[in-house]
Amino acid sequence: MSENTPSNKTFRNHIFAGAGLGALSGLTLVAFLFLGERWFGLPFVPFDIFDWMTRTLPGGLIAGVIRFMVILIEFFQSFLPIGNTSTVAKLAEQSIAIGQLVAGGAIFGAALAWLRGRSPSNLVLYGQLGGLGLLAVTLIIEYSLETVTMTAGSVIWLALLFFAWGWGLARLVEPALKEEEKIAAEEITRRQFLKVSGAGLSAAALGTWGIAQLFGDEAVESIAESSTSVEAPIGDPFGTSLTSGSAASPSLEELAARPAAVSGTRPEMTPTDDYYRIDINTRPSEIDIENWRLKVTGRINQPVDLTIDQIRSYPSQEQILTMQCISNSVGGDLTSSTRWKGVRFKDLMEDLGMDTSAAGAYIESSDGFYEFVIMEDILDERTLLVYDMNGEALRVKHGFPLRVYIPGRYGMKQPKWITSIEIADEWVEGYWVERGWSREAFVKTVSVVDTVAVDPNMGENGTALAGGIAWASSRGISKVEVQINDGGWQEAELINPPLSPLNWVLWRIGWDYTPGRYDISVRAFDGDGILQAVEDRAPRPNGASGIHSTSVNI
Repeated sequence: MSENTPSNKTFRNHIFAGAGLGALSGLTLVAFLFLGERWFGLPFVPFDIFDWMTRTLPGGLIAGVIRFMVILIEFFQSFLPIGNTSTVAKLAEQSIAIGQLVAGGAIFGAALAWLRGRSPSNLVLYGQLGGLGLLAVTLIIEYSLETVTMTAGSVIWLALLFFAWGWGLARLVEPALKEEEKIAAEEITRRQFLKVSGAGLSAAALGTWGIAQLFGDEAVESIAESSTSVEAPIGDPFGTSLTSGSAASPSLEELAARPAAVSGTRPEMTPTDDYYRIDINTRPSEIDIENWRLKVTGRINQPVDLTIDQIRSYPSQEQILTMQCISNSVGGDLTSSTRWKGVRFKDLMEDLGMDTSAAGAYIESSDGFYEFVIMEDILDERTLLVYDMNGEALRVKHGFPLRVYIPGRYGMKQPKWITSIEIADEWVEGYWVERGWSREAFVKTVSVVDTVAVDPNMGENGTALAGGIAWASSRGISKVEVQINDGGWQEAELINPPLSPLNWVLWRIGWDYTPGRYDISVRAFDGDGILQAVEDRAPRPNGASGIHSTSVNI
């Protein structure tokens, strides 16, 4: 039979119609799942499935997807104001999660349309069985996630939704005409859609509303300052008068005497709203502070459960520091600077009688993340259990109520939303180490060109200026050099001292110029005088390396 005969066209149109109706029904399911979560705290299946996939799929595949996503975002950032990488990536993850369910609905609808041509009298039964089959898969996933609490009410709710989904979709796909009617395939498809157009539009409207509400919730996040009885003091604009310990900041007088940074250079401290966020779930882990406890077990005198107020009662330490994601590209924005406040890890553990001959601490978080902190890092006086950020309690998305900071390590070694610490005799692999990333995750020296500007008040005809940052974590920066076009490397001026020994340092350089195009590259030397790695390396497994360059017309 010819491929273009009416019979074949009818079959194809029914498949497409079924897929379209299935996608609309998937939108409706998203809306009802959203309402169940909003009103009753029931599971939001699309995000749970996505989180399960990131835990289950091979680490190399997940790393490849992350890398592709970052490259794609950075490409669009080059000509569109789409926002910082971590925010866009998280929205992309959430969109993919919802898109997967909608696509699943399309496949479900297409399958029912195909079955309609084989056994139309049993179509509703097939729909119900399909809904129950999808329910079974969903329940297996939900119960396998340690971050989801399933109750009898949750199971009943999901059972009703998925059964109704299968029944309703089959009723939409079911033929609107009697078999003996002889009408062209296009008319069948048209009549079918006319029959269900009201339901389809309602499904689309309800689903779109649910998604809009969901992303609206994600965009507006409350601060958790009212959830603990201890207020966090706010210091001077630099936050320097409150820093303390071995990583304390210079005096305000020293900072005020420094040269100015080039206009357009990123600030020395990142505003809290702009601080990058990378974690393993589609949404941050929200914790009921009244019931939260930090469990400390293992090689200590006696296991304890600590409230946040008990932790806050210990002597505190504040330090300004830079943190970077190990997935950050050379010149990328998955790096931020802030002021942390917390208790020194060693102080709390020693007070609880920690055995310092143990290998270290196995830390678990409420989002399912886990990591091992070696004893050397625990005993470092700069390692903190952090509860405040920039003068206020940690925000939900940044680890409320407690997170860890370890100097000299990438963010993958720094758990957020921590719930337990076990002082253990043997080192074990952490979440990202199991997935092929670095065991140590030591920070590499990095330098970036942030801005190029012209100062007409400098020099005879004005001076071109370039500025940026350099960072080697606790090793510090001893020198930054800049190459302009094919010239030799010139030493830049450092905006010294930095806000703290753990923070990035700003640099600047100026040169006489004539109008034209300039290629500007930068390299840095750490506090020991060691040049940064200049070979181009992808982030996985040890962090990216290479020379950052930019091209501008002046």
